[in-house]
Amino acid sequence: MTALKTRLKQLIAATGPISVAEFMATCLFDPQDGYYTTREPFGASGDFITAPEISQMFGELLGVWAYSAWIAAGKPIPFALVEIGPGRGTLMVDMLRTIDRLDPGFTAVSRIAMVEASPRLSEIQKQKFATAGRAKPRWVTQVSDLPDIPLIVIANELFDAIPVRQFVNTEQGWRERVVALDDAGELCFAVGMGAIDPVLLPEVPSEPGAIFEAAPARSAIMAEISARISSKGGAGIFLDYGHLKSGFGDTLQAMKAHAYDDVLENPGEADLTSHVDFEVLAAVATAHNLHPQLSTQGDFLLRMGLLERAGALGSQADNTVKEQLRSEVERLAGPDQMGTLFKVMAVAPKSVMLPGFDRMD
Repeated sequence: MTALKTRLKQLIAATGPISVAEFMATCLFDPQDGYYTTREPFGASGDFITAPEISQMFGELLGVWAYSAWIAAGKPIPFALVEIGPGRGTLMVDMLRTIDRLDPGFTAVSRIAMVEASPRLSEIQKQKFATAGRAKPRWVTQVSDLPDIPLIVIANELFDAIPVRQFVNTEQGWRERVVALDDAGELCFAVGMGAIDPVLLPEVPSEPGAIFEAAPARSAIMAEISARISSKGGAGIFLDYGHLKSGFGDTLQAMKAHAYDDVLENPGEADLTSHVDFEVLAAVATAHNLHPQLSTQGDFLLRMGLLERAGALGSQADNTVKEQLRSEVERLAGPDQMGTLFKVMAVAPKSVMLPGFDRMD
């Protein structure tokens, strides 16, 4: 039994069940035993691997996108190139290396900002940049700390780790799903007793027993980013696994050692995520007078030139490298891997034409 699981059982025994959102937040961010505060989750030796760690091509293509978005926004100066939730810093390093080849003067006119709440991960990112070139990012802990200038924002796998609330359709109406203790004193899912604010509930009917997920914290972050871009200019792109249309279902899941784990089994030692509802995020951006554009990750990367970049990297390489590149392309864009499961949303004022999307107005 993990140390955090023991503490959670003691807490629930003393004060009663907790919401799924509170459980998720504690498991991920508890200062003493939380997953992101105590572990190295990324890479082959961790519990999962993200797209920037799979292939340099991911960061290179996003670098092209960010540079193109800056041009489309009118080349504002000053401006900030921002990554939210930078992981180990690999994505931003790959992006800047690519942009520097496109425009050696870009770094001199840009302010590079990394939004990272974890002191441990910030140190890892700083070590990465210490040997990565001349760019010197500024680290902040929240979006509100960013300079009040146009922003080009990149966020890869940011929203999936933000806690989600779950609601169950019962005979008494919608009730919040909670984590409680069963008769044996073990963690279990249960249904809370109180009524739910109708604002959080779906507008369409559902079958009894249906589960609906809402993530007000995700919407709040999207609203803050959208407000900044709407008022000051710029653009943003967000890549995550999820769905383009709202629906019903339990998407809460745990990952440990690159395999699915029981959500309640290893609190603090397994990554907890849920699918991102991009329809909700798009509505938030629209409410702030931005134009959201959506795609699967596979289609987006192919439009940005993934196959062409792989061909260029492999043109003078041996068969081993060519096979590695083929494997990376398949992992990033293949329909049975990240290509369909992961979605992409870009936002900007409607007049800004962003690359990588089929614009349908």
